[in-house]
Amino acid sequence: MIRRWSAFILSLLLASPAAFSQLPQPKIPDFAVPMNLKWMGPSDTLEVFVVGDIMSHGKVMKSAEEHGYSSFFKHIEDKIAGADLAIGNMEFPLAGKPYSGYPSFSGPSSFPKYLSEVGFDVLLTANNHIFDKGGDGASRTIRRLKEMDILFTGISSDAADDSLRNPLLVPSRGICVAIVNFTYGTGGGGGRWPKVNYMNKDRLKPILQKARRKADLVLVFPHWGNEYEHFHSSAQEDFARFLVENGADAVIGGHPHVIQDIQYIDGVPVVYSLGNAISNQNDLPARLEAALTLRVVHRFGEPLKLLPLHFDYLWCTKAGMIEDGCAAVPVDTPDSLWRDAVDYGKMISTLSSLRKKGLILED
Repeated sequence: MIRRWSAFILSLLLASPAAFSQLPQPKIPDFAVPMNLKWMGPSDTLEVFVVGDIMSHGKVMKSAEEHGYSSFFKHIEDKIAGADLAIGNMEFPLAGKPYSGYPSFSGPSSFPKYLSEVGFDVLLTANNHIFDKGGDGASRTIRRLKEMDILFTGISSDAADDSLRNPLLVPSRGICVAIVNFTYGTGGGGGRWPKVNYMNKDRLKPILQKARRKADLVLVFPHWGNEYEHFHSSAQEDFARFLVENGADAVIGGHPHVIQDIQYIDGVPVVYSLGNAISNQNDLPARLEAALTLRVVHRFGEPLKLLPLHFDYLWCTKAGMIEDGCAAVPVDTPDSLWRDAVDYGKMISTLSSLRKKGLILED
């Protein structure tokens, strides 16, 4: 990995062998992919941008067919592309035609292709819908993502693939980032391969230990919790403590489809749920979402420092409400841009309701 190599090499040239032996040694992980130029910037502050559940509901796919995907993240493209590492939860398999939405998803390969083109670097695939079309659907998902050179984690095709993806090790801004993704369960499955990471302490512990050993920063993405509940469960908290005890530097959850509360465990932030990023759900709280910016300061020879979390709050609009197609829109978008004034009012009232519950965090 690259970790302030200029400073490291200079110290190597100037130091005596004895002095050199006292220097912090960079970790050399086995990366799953070649380094991307986007990840090779100044090694001072790493910025990670994370959105929640990206769904392929029937009307979302109809919007894409009629208007393309460009509206989906149009309003936050700069944040996605500008981050050192942008991560999203792809909550559907690429099982081929016929495409289908809830309750048994199969999305087109053009969807993750768009996500990659707009700037997402890593897609999370361990979720309760990954086996909606069985093992064959999950295997096709792996194959298509690899063919499109899209980084993903959470599922794997065989033992060698599993070793590279769980944890997924990504070089960024001079440090190694480990990404661990797992789900509480699935709607199907079968044989040993393809494999999905499950919410099992015995199975996850060696993955977390490897992540801690190989990486400078360990980010854990659980697919967990009770749907449509704004406050985390005792089971989530118990598992979050296990994750922190085993090396997680930040825990960022999905699955409930609504924003959940945030907790710090031994100084480690646990964001229990960001909510939906793109979906066609009608329940108003399921249309208000959070996007997280996590910034980490690192200097050679010093511990990483996590800066205060920053959240952008977004409203999941449907086709025709503000754009021709579906769109994730910042809540501070002027009402004059709305085509549907009633929907704007719904957003404002939902935002007010969640703010009263203490779920909207202001900088």
